[in-house]
Amino acid sequence: MMTRTSMTRISMQAFILAMSFLPVLALFAETGHISTVPFWRLIFTGAASIFIFSCALTLFCKPIAGKFLGVAGALGGYISAWPHIMTSPYFALTATVLLISIIFMLADFEIQGPFIRKTRVETQKPVWDIFLSHPARVLVVTFLGLCAMGTLLLLLPIAAQDRTVGFVDAAFTAVSAVCVTGLIVLDTPNDFTEYGQFFILVLIQLGGLGIMGITTVGLHTMGRRLSLTHERVLASMADTNHKDLVQSLVTILKFTFAAESLGAVLLTFMFYTAGDTGSQAVWRGIFTAVSAFCNAGFALQSDSLMSWHTTPAVLHIVATLIIFGGMAPATTLVIPKWLAGRQVPIPARIALIASIVLLFLGTVFIMAFEWGGVLAGLSFSDKIQNAWFQSVTLRTAGFNSLDIAGIAHPTFLLMLVFMFIGGSPGGTAGGVKTTTIGILAMTFFANITNRREVVLQNRRIRAVTVFRAVTIVGAGLLLWFGVVLMLEVTQPQIRVKDLIFEATSALGTVGLSTGATGLLDEIGKIIIIIAMFCGRIGPVTLFMLLSDPQASSSSRCPDAKIFLT
Repeated sequence: MMTRTSMTRISMQAFILAMSFLPVLALFAETGHISTVPFWRLIFTGAASIFIFSCALTLFCKPIAGKFLGVAGALGGYISAWPHIMTSPYFALTATVLLISIIFMLADFEIQGPFIRKTRVETQKPVWDIFLSHPARVLVVTFLGLCAMGTLLLLLPIAAQDRTVGFVDAAFTAVSAVCVTGLIVLDTPNDFTEYGQFFILVLIQLGGLGIMGITTVGLHTMGRRLSLTHERVLASMADTNHKDLVQSLVTILKFTFAAESLGAVLLTFMFYTAGDTGSQAVWRGIFTAVSAFCNAGFALQSDSLMSWHTTPAVLHIVATLIIFGGMAPATTLVIPKWLAGRQVPIPARIALIASIVLLFLGTVFIMAFEWGGVLAGLSFSDKIQNAWFQSVTLRTAGFNSLDIAGIAHPTFLLMLVFMFIGGSPGGTAGGVKTTTIGILAMTFFANITNRREVVLQNRRIRAVTVFRAVTIVGAGLLLWFGVVLMLEVTQPQIRVKDLIFEATSALGTVGLSTGATGLLDEIGKIIIIIAMFCGRIGPVTLFMLLSDPQASSSSRCPDAKIFLT
């Protein structure tokens, strides 16, 4: 049960986390355009935000380190505001007083009460244990590091094609690749060299598989291992027993590379027979296969797969890779057993049934709504195959064989729902996940049939699972509303309909767009960057950053009867 002290700690952490965004927001509110900001101010502003963010996570666990990071963040923000300090005496006085106050407050800060015993124990651990001992923090830190590395790689001169890539555009592309989204502000085949395309491919692969999983397998191969604490953290992230962690990760890597290799061979053959040279066909085949399996949506064709909408083989190969990549390998490997009528694990059954229902309904509705719309002009078989392909890619991948900007209003609403749902847990897809929707659907059915429990395969679904499903959807809706609101306030030049689609696509890490991506100014791009990052790590993970990894004890309070209807 959460104590008052715990609530105070979480409130303070939340306040400091919120303050970490202040330097960046203040800079962009002042300039409005990043190209007018000196590079040194960008560096100090970014460093200030990172230091303040780290201070929030370390202050209660490592007070000395937290104080140092807090002071460093305050100094970074002070230096970033130096042009105003030099020109405005009032601003200089206020900023200086604020800086001194923060330094003195951090110097006098002491942990009291229940935190003292915990702090003494944890001070024996390395600083990085604060980040690596909590699943949510592991996800955030690794993806942040990968995005930063990708941004630096794409800023290299060898990555750009006859032009210099701007910082925001490089960050946007890197985050989109790492978060396997597929939204682009630069044309991948024309604006990036082969080196730049290779960097994007590596970011897609690492982002799709998870850098921590690859590191674990690499350490195991070299005869080394992680600590038991870190193994338990990774096991909770991989949803497996920590004793089977390495074996599960090895299975994931084997399945991934086998599927991508087979897909690359088939696509290479298709591209070669279509007129590509041998090297072009191989590179295009590998890139498309990895992008499809990781549900990234990046393509080496400027029109995605619209030029292949009358080539069913390419569409079905890509669709198959998307489906298998969007589900956990463990789920995919039990499909033969499930088709044979044998019993499979409940999570796999829910994911499979939900995926089939969504794929079928998506195909039927797209055909019904777009038969005389974007599907017009195609043959009967091509209409069915393109509707199927768009239903597959709609929930997570971002490839398109049809003109998304020309879809009808009913299709638009359908796409919003499907993008919000996303793929299955354990795969590379985003969204709130099929199992979450499956649990909520079963709960809804149990309630309307006046059943007190949710039962599947003679197994009772625990109440905590239902609570988590509700929390995931609630957090997703809350984050979606916030992103849409920020885009609506800052991007008045874009239609609200397109902004809603863009926000949903970014949070669901889908990558489809009705054309709004290219119209975003730099503030809009930054909002979408944040949305893609939040969508990849999951809305609930953001709230888990402030949670205590220790489970709270159940209370014995009397029940409260509340009427809802």
